[in-house]
Amino acid sequence: MDVERDETPAEKADRNWIELLQELRVAQTGIQILAGFLLTIPFSQRFGDMPDGYRKLYLACFALAAIATGLLIAPVTFHRFLFGQHEKDVLVAVGDALAKVGLAALGLTLVAVVVLIFGFVMGTVTGLVAGGLMAAFFAVVWVLLPMRLLSRREHR
Repeated sequence: MDVERDETPAEKADRNWIELLQELRVAQTGIQILAGFLLTIPFSQRFGDMPDGYRKLYLACFALAAIATGLLIAPVTFHRFLFGQHEKDVLVAVGDALAKVGLAALGLTLVAVVVLIFGFVMGTVTGLVAGGLMAAFFAVVWVLLPMRLLSRREHR
């Protein structure tokens, strides 16, 4: 029994699963929009003008988007296999790990897309600088800030 919330372990697992699904819905929407955008690029008129290095970067971006999509949807497939097996705690733990790796893949995808677009439009150096700034932004907002808030809470 979780005294702080007055819930059983099963209720806690159910609540954590629902919260995880809500988070995944947000991330899935974002990566699906990005993947849809990436799907259109090879069919645009300027794709033929893209240097070979940028085409390879494009393929890396698309592969990362596909991996992120797969990782962020994977908890749903796990649920289908484990449904009704009284393994919600396992489902939550695995889903949490997959979500974290999926979000990392999403972040890498976004950084790579920034490098691709800024690099193609403004040049390689600008693309790399923009990608580095985007990576720093994600490191601060997605990792360092939550860790800082968590450490502040633990010190209270």
